[in-house]
Amino acid sequence: MKSMSLFLRAGRLASLCVLLAAGSSLAEEGQAVFQDKSRIASVGGSITEIVYALGEQGNLIARDSTSTYPEDATKLPDVGYMRALSPEGVLSINPTGILLLEGSGPKEAIDVLKKASVPVITVPDTYDHAGILEKIRVVGQALGVDQKASELSAQVDKDLAAAEQLTAQLPEKKRVLFILSMQGGKILASGSNSAANGIIELAGGVNAVEGFEGYKQLTDEAAIVANPDVILMMDRGGDHSAANADLFAHPAIASTPAGQAKRVVRIDGSYLLGFGPRTAGAIRDLATALYGDQIKG
Repeated sequence: MKSMSLFLRAGRLASLCVLLAAGSSLAEEGQAVFQDKSRIASVGGSITEIVYALGEQGNLIARDSTSTYPEDATKLPDVGYMRALSPEGVLSINPTGILLLEGSGPKEAIDVLKKASVPVITVPDTYDHAGILEKIRVVGQALGVDQKASELSAQVDKDLAAAEQLTAQLPEKKRVLFILSMQGGKILASGSNSAANGIIELAGGVNAVEGFEGYKQLTDEAAIVANPDVILMMDRGGDHSAANADLFAHPAIASTPAGQAKRVVRIDGSYLLGFGPRTAGAIRDLATALYGDQIKG
């Protein structure tokens, strides 16, 4: 049954490719500006935030499920999770353009979208100060509002610089272990080249794990060697007392400085890891949680 389902899905995608290829004009690879910005689909929470920060939300007709801020964005039709997109779902809202955050997928779905007669502009996603400014520039250019983008970028640049300065003179940096999940007692942690690594560094911390990129399960031995001072996790809402009890009962975590001091920081995921217009605030909040009255501002 599973193989039959995959076969039928492949058949639908193939048929869709044929139909889309027959469109009046193919999306140009590397296109920078939408010719018609009246019906834009935004895929990626930070992209949607930037569109609103630019005051261009009137052109949005849909967003993906990671686009939860500002609250008004959640009233738009949802085309699905950015890493599990359906071409049919995205194209069903009849967009005149698609703003797509780098890393969206799956690859097969993105290939179909790029072959459609709807222009797709991919926005680069790097986890640093410069990367946020580049996102703003690309989105502003795509929507034909370069001046607005320049003004927003200047303000965000200033805010980021001030937030980073809070921890610039600290004599010692905290070792921070970002845990994405602990399903079944297995620690899924963040390595380099990840949003978690980026925000930890911007807030004046040091990623406690090294040697791999992205997210990976840690062995108990690796968690102990990481020796974190603080555990960082996403705030998923609700009462965390039970979750915290499970966290600090984990043998590997319990033996670390973070476990012994029971130090865990929880911050909303889209705010903490979004790398958009609100990131300066996230840096300040994380820096304050890590260092308390050691910093001023």
